[in-house]
Amino acid sequence: MPPEAASDRLRVGAELVRTGRVAEVRNPYTGGLAGTVPMAGLAEVRRAIAAARAYRSTLSRYDRYQICQRAAALIRSRTEEIANLITAESGLSKKDSVYEVGRACDVFLFAGNAALQDDGQVFSCDLTAHGKRRKVYTLREPLQGVISAITPFNHPLNQVAHKVAPSIATNNRMVLKPSEKTPLTALLLADLLCEAGLPPEMFCVLTGDPREIADELLTHADVDLVTFTGGVPIGKHIARTAVYKRQVLELGGNDPIIVMEDADVEEAATLAAAGSYKNSGQRCTAVKRMLVHEAVAARFTELVVEKSRAVVYGDPMDPRTDMGTVIDEAAARGFEEKVNDAVSRGARLLYGNVRRGALYSPTVIDQVDPAIPVVKTETFGPVSPIIRFRTIDEAIRISNSTDFGLSSAVCTNRLDYITRFVSELNVGSVNVREVPGYRLELTPFGGIKDSGIGIKEGVQEAMKSFTNVKTYSLPW
Repeated sequence: MPPEAASDRLRVGAELVRTGRVAEVRNPYTGGLAGTVPMAGLAEVRRAIAAARAYRSTLSRYDRYQICQRAAALIRSRTEEIANLITAESGLSKKDSVYEVGRACDVFLFAGNAALQDDGQVFSCDLTAHGKRRKVYTLREPLQGVISAITPFNHPLNQVAHKVAPSIATNNRMVLKPSEKTPLTALLLADLLCEAGLPPEMFCVLTGDPREIADELLTHADVDLVTFTGGVPIGKHIARTAVYKRQVLELGGNDPIIVMEDADVEEAATLAAAGSYKNSGQRCTAVKRMLVHEAVAARFTELVVEKSRAVVYGDPMDPRTDMGTVIDEAAARGFEEKVNDAVSRGARLLYGNVRRGALYSPTVIDQVDPAIPVVKTETFGPVSPIIRFRTIDEAIRISNSTDFGLSSAVCTNRLDYITRFVSELNVGSVNVREVPGYRLELTPFGGIKDSGIGIKEGVQEAMKSFTNVKTYSLPW
């Protein structure tokens, strides 16, 4: 909600509840007030979960399809308004915000279409000497309890869409806590879903201090599943706390782009720069390490610096801006400190490392040791560290040397190289001649090691996670 419409009222199911407390959301670029949100306490969390648990949806597949299609149409028709709100609360460039609106539309379109597809199976039983003339059937049912969803700041609309659209498609009820840094877009989406015909009991947005309300969303007896996207420490806290509940955890990445000696270096550098700086580098699948064969490293590095210099960064609302701010000044300061640390350890700063408040420039560092913090840990911002290698064995070893295993990109035309990368990289996705983050909103997505517990997201996989399979047999 805009600043002039500040409210302490919270919608719990179909009911408006007055909390008496509000929190301010600040624009990372200007420091101005982007909006205010009500602060939910434990009482509101419990009321929201109880209202969702008590509701039983009777929406048909066609009803759910229509709601998702209407939601997509409403989002698309209000692209400018939604993109402005995303930019105001996150500091992302208007270009990135408009792109995110389009992606969220795709999520609802895919979820709506998936709701129409029959998800059952049929098994004949007379297949062995011990069988008989029966058939076993399966069907998928919504969870008995509530889905608890927690989303991060970096995609204020699309991350929420990836939680709620599969929930709608499977007839579930969801209680969502968006990031306290970017809650405004989630609240607007909830209004649009009600306008599209979704019963309000099926999707509730709770805003508040996570230190006060988050654990209740993990431990409440009526929560059957917790779905979380965010950082590793919080993800591991959820894993420890949400005991005996289904969990879907997507926890970040440290994704490489690997450039072999036979690669199209111009193409590779273009992918590397785009993968580093889109969304201000704040994506779990952003290019966070550039592994380059020494035979092409000099030319690749020149091109990456050239493309980094060409990135227009600054006022996120300026339509010419390619890259806005990061989420806040503390994050920008952290990137500056990491790069300074890398330089003190022997890396060469080729471009950038300029900070003004939450605005941090595209930054290129070369001759980076794979063991130092800027590449050993996840650097969630617009930093391009270049690591040189001599052989494919060394490239695979360096790629696999971090605690993360989400995605990767490889630039090569050799089938023997591609085969080895697909087989030997310890990641959830390998994209050949594309950025690590390339995917459809429909396709399976997720990682291993500290990137996740192997349960995939994406519309189809989320719908599987959000349902129970029931089998029954008939004498047929």
